[in-house]
Amino acid sequence: MNVYDGQRIAAMLAAREMTETDDVSDADIIILNTCAVRAKATDKVFSALGRIRRAKKPDALFGIVGCVAREAGADAFRRIPELNFVLGPQSYHKLPALLENPDSKLLNIDLGGLEKFDEMPRMSVSPAVAYIPIQEGCNHCCTYCIVPYTRGREISRPYADVVRDCVHAAETGAIEICFLGQNVNGYQYTDDEGHAFRLSDLIRAAAPLPGVRRIRFTSSYPTEMTDDLIDMFRTEPKLLPFLNMPIQSGSPNVLTRMNRPYELNLYIDIIDKLRRARPDIQISSDFIVGFPGETDADFEQTMEIAKRIKYINSYSFKYSPRPHTAAAVMPDQIQETVKATRLAKLDAALNEIQREFNESCINREMDCLCEGPDKTGRHLVYRTPYMQQCIVAAAPHAPAIARIRITAANKASLRGEFVG
Repeated sequence: MNVYDGQRIAAMLAAREMTETDDVSDADIIILNTCAVRAKATDKVFSALGRIRRAKKPDALFGIVGCVAREAGADAFRRIPELNFVLGPQSYHKLPALLENPDSKLLNIDLGGLEKFDEMPRMSVSPAVAYIPIQEGCNHCCTYCIVPYTRGREISRPYADVVRDCVHAAETGAIEICFLGQNVNGYQYTDDEGHAFRLSDLIRAAAPLPGVRRIRFTSSYPTEMTDDLIDMFRTEPKLLPFLNMPIQSGSPNVLTRMNRPYELNLYIDIIDKLRRARPDIQISSDFIVGFPGETDADFEQTMEIAKRIKYINSYSFKYSPRPHTAAAVMPDQIQETVKATRLAKLDAALNEIQREFNESCINREMDCLCEGPDKTGRHLVYRTPYMQQCIVAAAPHAPAIARIRITAANKASLRGEFVG
């Protein structure tokens, strides 16, 4: 979602004849697009703002947009008095007001609706991967999660607007469409004629678009993985055989305290349905270790579910208390040393599963999407249908979608060569 927001902000400024620069000291406006999902991310924001105010030109405008802006609000101006703007994730389309009156201070952290999608200009050229937001916010209110505070409750974009964005992306160069949402598979929209639409309908509409070769979506909530969506993995070959469906914990007790009201058997049943629909599908997850009250036995259940499902790529974190969340004031907070020990153990298991899957891909041929050159310029970086990074030797006129034979693998990435 932040990548999409950054692209749209850049397009808005480009429409006002501004160009991007990587040099902070040369910039006329500096925008830090932020995430508040973990405390460490918020801390990094204010550290970065401190560095920016020392490096920027005296008259350069700078500020923050996104979830940390919503979290910090007016207090951000107290911490960094030189800030010019603090705009929440549904307010960054207000930036032109600052450009028209650069001597003002701009604060807008209201939880609006879908106005930003209507007011922001479209990009004239789409990147190969077009991120298409279909809803914002979340109604699940997990006790650890700040999203309902920073992004608000769930709101789905009109079906016709999303399809229009997909068509525009396809017409301007998109090869892959990635549908986005804090609860992406909870998408529900009913038009004025009473027609109801879900995520499966958006996939069905995007699949025939010329030039679109791959479709995916993130991030999913288990109880929203409905049968019509599962069936799309069976019927639509452009839908990648890869799904991020966070479980967070393998302990029923911890899931209850997290306010994630699904039984483990339900989660496992969904995985079984997905694998029957698409036998080659692979799953990734998110994990939180050291949640308040998590016992050694609870953590071992997380280890067991990780090994049972065999997640090929996962994001695992120590529990981080966030403001405006119920878990932050729960008793039985876990010591940092215990969190660190559990995280290291889980990461070791997940890394081994990922390494085994990567090595199982050796000698396979896959259609992969090019992301561009690596830092050296001697190689190209491709993404497999399972979102693995695959490195190949640079070649003139390398295609955006290439058939690649996997020749080597490690935990983090693959190596490959062009076929034919």
